[in-house]
This record gives sequence, structure tokens and C-alpha cells, in this order.
Amino acid sequence: SISDRIRQRSMFHVSFLERFAESLGNQAKFSTAFHPQTDGQTERTIQTLEDMLRSCALEWTGNWDDYICLVEFAYNNSWQASIKCAPFEMLYGRKCRAPICWDQVGERVIEGPEMIEVTNEKVAVAKEKLKEARTRQKSYADKHRRSIEFQPGDRVFLKVSPARGFRRFGIKGKLSPRFIGPFEILDRFGEVSYRLALPPQLLHVHNVFHVSLLR
Repeated sequence: SISDRIRQRSMFHVSFLERFAESLGNQAKFSTAFHPQTDGQTERTIQTLEDMLRSCALEWTGNWDDYICLVEFAYNNSWQASIKCAPFEMLYGRKCRAPICWDQVGERVIEGPEMIEVTNEKVAVAKEKLKEARTRQKSYADKHRRSIEFQPGDRVFLKVSPARGFRRFGIKGKLSPRFIGPFEILDRFGEVSYRLALPPQLLHVHNVFHVSLLR
């Protein structure tokens, strides 16, 4: 996904990126904040990898960094529902060789049975941690997901984050309101994003917001 902030700043860049993507047979998608159809998948992947590494750090206290390559191997060779295959296979068109075979082709390197056993055990642990991380991420997302829908014409309040409130909305102070509005909903984007009719003093603010920021 490509941030829509680029599109707002330079049509030349957008034109170039669109032509470049077209030459590769791809379609450029410009993301908006909280838009799950574009950058949401990337954010979830990063969260999964962080959770996976955190779990492995607890499992391999003291020397977990020695096995980062095995964690990478486990993730890149795990079946992904979105692409219906492993990331490595999608990228290179073939399955990845096991970590015990990472030496250059033609080199005869003999690994002892103990090394093979330890390596396979570590890969198994990494894959199990990956599965646990994905389960936790799904559980967390389901727990915080709200089945709230609005219709064009509805009036809603917009949540303002303390960290970004002053920069985006000119609201400053810990005791300042956490919700502003109400604002009218103009239209809906996808399943969870809405465009709001903001007042003139907020025209510099991107007016599409995730449902989690509305009430």
C-alpha cells in the first residue's frame, strides 16, 4: 500500500508510482488511516512478528538472538491464508531449503545428528510461537471490535487523541475534551471508515475516520 499523503503532496509522484506499478503488472493502492483493505494487513503482520519474537525471547532466555534466523525461516515458510502459500514460495517460486542446508550448493558440509535435531526443535518452537501470536492477535482484535454502523446524515462525535490533538485539531491540555463535534457523516468507505463534514477551521485535517474514533 502507498500512503495517500503522497497523493496529497505531489501528483507527479503518484503518476510515476502508478505507471511503475502498471509496468510490473501490479495495481497501486493508496491507503488512508485505519483503512484495513490496504495497510491493515501490514500492521497486523508487524504485530504478529513482534509478538512472535517476544515469545521466543521468553523461550530462549539469554541466547534468543542466536535463533532469529530460525524465526525468520519459520515465518517465511508458514502457509499464509491471504496468498494461499508461504511468503518465500510466493516470492521465489520454490520452497526454501531448511536452515541446515544454507551452505552454498556444491559445498559438502556434514552436520552431526545433534545439530540437526536442535535446529529442527528450534524451528518447531518458532512455528508454534507464530501460531500462538496469530491466535492472540485475532483474539485481541475480536475483543475490541465494535459492530457499530452509521449512515450518511447521522451526526457523530470524533475522538481526539491526547498526543495528536494539538497538532491536528488545535486542542491542547490533559483536561481538554476527548471528543469533539458533533459532525455530520457525508458518506461511508468500505466497512469501517466514514467521511465527516468538518468545519472550515479543520479543513487541513483529513476527513476520513475509522469507526473506532466515532460515537
